[in-house]
Amino acid sequence: MEEDIKTLANYEAFARFIYSIEIAREEVIADMANSSTEGIQQLSGRILAYDDILKMVNWDALRERHSQQLA
Repeated sequence: MEEDIKTLANYEAFARFIYSIEIAREEVIADMANSSTEGIQQLSGRILAYDDILKMVNWDALRERHSQQLA
């Protein structure tokens, strides 16, 4: 899978897709402010899932590589 991710990292469309995951993560974090304890637990799980994806694709490097297209 690592090779597949490296190949996909060459494509701007993939960077835009991963960027949408980052945005979704930030929206969930914002939703935590108005959530119950149970809701926070559920949202935390979603944040962890988003984080796992962002780490798996090395989002920092991907964002840097496609920074002009994502601006």
